[in-house]
Amino acid sequence: MVGGGAIAAVLAGRLLGITELFGLAAAAVVLVAASLVYVRSTRFSLEAIRDLRPPRVHAGSSSRVELSVKNTSTRRSPVLSARDPFDGGRRWARFLLAPLAPGEVARAAYRLPTDQRGVFDLGPLELQLGDPFGLATTSFTAAPATKLTVYPRVDGIEPLPLAQGNDPYSGADQASSLSWSGEDFYALREYQTGDDLRRVHWPSTAKRDDLMIRQDEMPWQGRATVVLDVRRDVHTAESLEVAVSAAASILSACWRRNSLVRLLTTDGFDSGFAEGHAHREAVLERLAGTRLDRRTHLAPVLAALRKEGNGGALAVLTTAGAPMTDLDTVARLRSRYGSVTLVLLERSVLEASAHARRSPPSPTPQVGMLVRVTADRPFAQAWSEAIKGIRVGARR
Repeated sequence: MVGGGAIAAVLAGRLLGITELFGLAAAAVVLVAASLVYVRSTRFSLEAIRDLRPPRVHAGSSSRVELSVKNTSTRRSPVLSARDPFDGGRRWARFLLAPLAPGEVARAAYRLPTDQRGVFDLGPLELQLGDPFGLATTSFTAAPATKLTVYPRVDGIEPLPLAQGNDPYSGADQASSLSWSGEDFYALREYQTGDDLRRVHWPSTAKRDDLMIRQDEMPWQGRATVVLDVRRDVHTAESLEVAVSAAASILSACWRRNSLVRLLTTDGFDSGFAEGHAHREAVLERLAGTRLDRRTHLAPVLAALRKEGNGGALAVLTTAGAPMTDLDTVARLRSRYGSVTLVLLERSVLEASAHARRSPPSPTPQVGMLVRVTADRPFAQAWSEAIKGIRVGARR
């Protein structure tokens, strides 16, 4: 900008015949040249470490960056500015770094926005040196880019109703013996502190010279399948957030019960049945990055589930914008699964108009458990009411 002003001054001096403008232009050129020499000749060596704590959080939780910068040079560092971009440069963390003596370390910390789910880029961290007049700058990357994963919000709900399926890896939901007399048992295992000594199997203990315990119960492990509809034709951006949070809540509740969990989405993702921390992190990270997709269909996913017929509990999450044929297909899965739950986001979730709020509930076929989510009845409340309804019906 100063260079452009110098050129303008030269032109004006020639046109108007004012010699003082030539002197002003020359001074501007000298100032720019001096600024360039300053930023290029100033030597410094810094080492930066950025620590993201934690790198994975649920929406609404706290995550912060702890930054340390060390002067590894033998001379005092100049005043620098630090810039750390977030979410592709849509937001920045900016601060000044005071001069550091050789070996001195400066520390800073700042919080990251975690109000919305997603996988966000953080960095790379840039340190920038500028001349005193602000005419020239130079920068270098002090710390590489990293990612912050914000998982969907999770409501503390009850898990899907227990349903035993034809799973070769699961047992029964109650103690079972292998004979009518009840004298047989499922397995033997070594004694563990706290075991009931009345369950010691003395013949095996005598043979092995170690206390052996009878395990009369078959270890039960349920199966839960969650299908998330992400079609752009049936969702809005707001309703997708509600559906993703609901899916994460159902999955988390089933994980707490140590069930084998599977997530399918209409855009082709299939996590397969698994348990454990790694599986949970992979599924939640997938949900964190879920977006609307216009090229997907629900019918092929439901058809594949009907063909597999793995039993267990099934939950399908979609909206009132889904065709009735899709909902009928969900209802027909009752013959293939121990329990079928339909989470339906009503019109008031899709539209903010007063007419949508007053619209009657969408017609649905008969399913095992129907959870209607509206603008006035959030998912957690609707889920709790549906669970209570199932229990009341079971008592009758």
